[in-house]
Amino acid sequence: MLDHHEVAYVLVGGVAAGLYGAVRLTEDFDCVASRTRENLRRLGAAMSELRARLRVEGLSDAEAAALPIRLEPEVFASMELSTWRTDAGDLDVLAGLPAIDGRLRPYDALVQQATNIRVAGVVVHVAGLDDIINSKRWANRPKDLDAIPELEALVREQIEGPERPGL
Repeated sequence: MLDHHEVAYVLVGGVAAGLYGAVRLTEDFDCVASRTRENLRRLGAAMSELRARLRVEGLSDAEAAALPIRLEPEVFASMELSTWRTDAGDLDVLAGLPAIDGRLRPYDALVQQATNIRVAGVVVHVAGLDDIINSKRWANRPKDLDAIPELEALVREQIEGPERPGL
């Protein structure tokens, strides 16, 4: 749907790591969208078509759907992180991805290091593994720290090639 509405975004988080070969399960789709007004308008149109509603801890889906949230550029621009439930699954929209020092790396910085991967006939910009690893280090949550060794092994495999037993 994001591609259909020509939303400029970089895929980050667990789904992005999975496209590189990580096997950890994830429950949502995380992306960093370009913060231009026109792109945020397209994002709102895509999310409207997906019947997006805020995902709020402590509220049922029906209660969250009743909140008076407009899917307009100003709403997205005002939030560094917004969590949504859509008819296609959960979606988190981030203003950027934290670097190891906590500075936010916005869309423009991430897309320069992104890898383009074809998924179901759509070319997706996927954040670089280094950006994903650094954001997990900065987050410093147990689930993120547990994911780092696998991601680092994927980086080594990209550089050195797959390990071959007996060589």
